[in-house]
Amino acid sequence: MISKLLTLTFLLAALAHAEPPPIAQQRPDGTPNRAVWMAAGRIGVMVHYLPEPVGATRAEQQASVDRAVDAFDLDGFLQQLDDAGADWLIFTLTQVNGVLNSANPKLPPKATMIVPRRDLALEIAQRRHAVGKRVILYLPSDNDGRMRSFMGAAEPYTPRYREFVRAYSEKFGRLCDGWWFDACGPLPDAEWQDWIAACRAGNPDAALAFSGAEFCTGGDLMPRCPLADYHAGEIHVLDGGRIRRDFLPPGGTYTLTPDGVMQKPGHTPHYYLPDGQFIGNAQWHALLPINLTFNPAIPARMCRYSDAELFGFVEAVNSVRGAVTINVPIDLQRGLIPADSHAQLVRLRHFLNAQK
Repeated sequence: MISKLLTLTFLLAALAHAEPPPIAQQRPDGTPNRAVWMAAGRIGVMVHYLPEPVGATRAEQQASVDRAVDAFDLDGFLQQLDDAGADWLIFTLTQVNGVLNSANPKLPPKATMIVPRRDLALEIAQRRHAVGKRVILYLPSDNDGRMRSFMGAAEPYTPRYREFVRAYSEKFGRLCDGWWFDACGPLPDAEWQDWIAACRAGNPDAALAFSGAEFCTGGDLMPRCPLADYHAGEIHVLDGGRIRRDFLPPGGTYTLTPDGVMQKPGHTPHYYLPDGQFIGNAQWHALLPINLTFNPAIPARMCRYSDAELFGFVEAVNSVRGAVTINVPIDLQRGLIPADSHAQLVRLRHFLNAQK
C-alpha cells in the first residue's frame, strides 16, 4: 500500500496550498454554462431507485411496486441528502426493470411498463426545489434495447422516444434542472439537436449529459455528445484517488499488486484527473460509484474507498472547479441510503467545509 498512500499524501499536500480559480460563467465557446451551478457546488448524489416487480401476474406486480413506492421514506431520504450537503440529486425515472418512477402522458399504448400510483420522482423534485436544491433526471437512451422492449413502441422508435422525453420535460418544467442519459451512441449534430430540444421543452436552461462511458473505456475523453453541457463522467473505479481509465472487461481473473492496484492481463493501469473546469466545451463532471459497482468485472469491495482516497479525489476535482456526483446504494424497502455510505458522505461534507 506504500505507493498508493504516497500518491494520496502528495495529492492532499498539493491541494492544501492551491487556490481554486474563479468559476467561469461561460463555456470556452462563449455560450452560457448551463451547468455552472455544478462548479459552484461541492457534490451531488445519485441513487438508482428501481423497485422490482414481484408476482406471476401483472396485477401482482403492480401491487408489489405500489407497496414498495408507498413505503419510500421521503422525509428520511431528503434528510440524508441534507446531511450529506448534496447540492444536486440524480434520480432514476427508469432503467432496466420496466418500472417508471413518474407517470408519463406519452407512454405508448402497447408499453409494458408499470407506473406506481405514487409519483415519487415528482415529489422529490418538488421537495428539493423547495429548499433551493437541484434535481437531474436519469433515463436510458433510445439506444438501449431493454428500454425499447418495455416501451412497446412501433417503428420508427426514435421519434416516439423523443416524444416520451419531451412529455417528461414539459411535466417537470423547471423542477428538472438537468438530464443524464445512459448508453448513448454517436449521432449527427442534427439528431443531437432534436434530442436536446425535447429535453429543454419544459426548461430551456436544463443542463444535459449523454454518457458513452468515456472516462472508463480507455478511448477518447471528450463527451459523446459535442453539444453536451456537462460531461456524464461515468467512472468504474479509483486507484490512489485517481480515475482508472483502462477498461476492465468482465470475465477472466484479476490480481492486486502489493500496493492495492487492480490488474488484469494485458491491461496497463492508466490514470486521469482533470486540470480545469471544462473538458472540451463541457463542464467537467464525474459520476463515481461507492460501495457498489457499475462494472461486473470490478467487485463492489474495490469501490469501497477510505476517507483519504475519496476526500482527496473530490477535493482534487473541486480545486479546478470540476464537479463530482457520488452514486450510493439505496435500500429498495425503505428508500434510504445505507448507514455506512451515508456516514461517509457526512464525513465528506465536514471535510469539504473545513477546506473553505
